[in-house]
Formats: sequence, structure tokens, C-alpha cells
Amino acid sequence: MQKLQDIAVRVEGKDSANPPVNHSNATPVMHEVLHSLKQLKERGVAATIDLKSIPFGPGDEEELLHHLGCGEVSIELQSLGKSRICETLYPGVWLIDHYNAAGERVALSLEINRVPEIVKSQPEDISDAIIRLEQQLNPDSSA
Repeated sequence: MQKLQDIAVRVEGKDSANPPVNHSNATPVMHEVLHSLKQLKERGVAATIDLKSIPFGPGDEEELLHHLGCGEVSIELQSLGKSRICETLYPGVWLIDHYNAAGERVALSLEINRVPEIVKSQPEDISDAIIRLEQQLNPDSSA
């Protein structure tokens, strides 16, 4: 009969000679964010990374969100469900999280841009605002 002390045991942990292998998708996404941020600065090119389409393993999304953090600006929209937008710890990198009316997540993305497109006023909305403001300021005139 074999004794407990005769069983070979291999201890894994932090070992500078053999660092643990990172199988996470968070690191490649962070590299993509860095590349996109450089493109935004150098060429003015915005980018979007659809996080729901990335095959994250257990804990990957949480790790990525932890690395990105939340910066100085956060926005909440109410349109066909709640949307939360926060600038990450990296200016120009925005986390956009969309939910439907039932509170289920329908989209999760990173937008690398000076201002997220979703918060910019659309031309047709601006046209409508002009009409309504003119009507309010001149109620007796026919617009």
C-alpha cells in the first residue's frame, strides 16, 4: 500500500521562471483598444468593438471590465430600455451597455471615439427641435 507521502505532488503558482499562461480574451481586447485609440488620435478614425460577439470564457468579461474601470463621465439613456454609457479609465474609450424594456442585456460594446455616437443629436431630431422651439417662442405664428 502506498503512503500519502509517497504520492507525487506538483505545486503550481507564481513562479517567475514559469509564469502562468493567460488564456483570457481580455488581453487581446485591450490590445485592440490600444490600436483603436492610436487610430483615433492619429487619423480621427473611430471604432466599435462588439463585446457580445467575443467568445469570453469564465471571468473574462469581468476581468476586462475591471481593467477598463469607469472614468469621469457616465450617461444613462432611456429609449426602448435603459442604456448605460461610461467613459473608462482611458479617455476616448467608452463602455456602452444596452438593455431592453424587460431589463435583459441586448448589446455590450466598446466605442473608441471622442464622444459616443449614441449621445450625439441626430439631424432629424435637431430639425424637430427647431420647429418645436419656434412654436414655443411664437405661438401665434403659423410655422
